[in-house]
Amino acid sequence: MRRAVVFSVLALTACVTPRMHTQDELNAVTRQCGLALGELIQDELEKKVLIALRTDATVQQRVCVARWARRNGLKPVFVSLQFPDS
Repeated sequence: MRRAVVFSVLALTACVTPRMHTQDELNAVTRQCGLALGELIQDELEKKVLIALRTDATVQQRVCVARWARRNGLKPVFVSLQFPDS
């Protein structure tokens, strides 16, 4: 019985912690969703966070990124950067 409980806990923790995706995987998603290379980042410290850096992301781009993130156990975060005019 104890062995079954330990196995169940280990199996659940393996599902909870997402893996780090390679840059090639993230680049494939950026192309699929119509973003530029480098606009998707997976946080190394918080592996569950997928950051999308896009100033003018469309609804379709946001939906595309969010769907991929959720399918891969990640939390999508959209950051809109606005720089002051120089």
